[in-house]
Amino acid sequence: VTGAGGSIGSELVRQLASLNPAEIVLIENCEFNAYQVDRLLARHFPQVPRKLHLCCIRDRVHLQAIFEEHRPDMVFNAAALKHVPLVEHNPAEGIKNNVLGTLKAAQAAARNGVADFVLISTDKAVRPTNIMGASKRMAEMVLQALAATSSGTKFAMVRFGNVLGSSGSVVPLFRKQIMAGGPITLTHPEITRYFMTIPEAAQVVLQAGVM
Repeated sequence: VTGAGGSIGSELVRQLASLNPAEIVLIENCEFNAYQVDRLLARHFPQVPRKLHLCCIRDRVHLQAIFEEHRPDMVFNAAALKHVPLVEHNPAEGIKNNVLGTLKAAQAAARNGVADFVLISTDKAVRPTNIMGASKRMAEMVLQALAATSSGTKFAMVRFGNVLGSSGSVVPLFRKQIMAGGPITLTHPEITRYFMTIPEAAQVVLQAGVM
């Protein structure tokens, strides 16, 4: 699992661990998030073998070494820059991570005989109106291109929308704004948002991997 310490990644790791896999390989770029998800597994799933790697998915050489060491059967790519305003103001970093990082992870998977590679995408990739959504659409296109040329690895993508309580989610932001006495920032007064919980989001990803 790449981005294993993020809000989606860590829940994905928890659900995977409950299935008693032979091993879980955690790839995480943020030291604190890596520590947190490693402690979660140690506390709740001590019987599941795990290996934690501090690694950025942009690092092709390090990724290759990890894949050669573990030879994973499945890869869930949850590593992403997903905060819309931050990526809007840092477009090059968004492209490097979400597009090129996905490419390098997917190529490493194909080179090392991974059976299934699942990308966690976003509904913002549909007719994208911002850099984050465009970067995720490009990541999907990368996998579609690899799927057409790679005979061994199956590439899948999962899109979902707002995940309740995930990092960067609007609900924690609203809560903080209300506690501070307001105002609440709204994209549009007539906006409709559709939410799923973090466990539901992880289940969608796992189901896509199985399908």
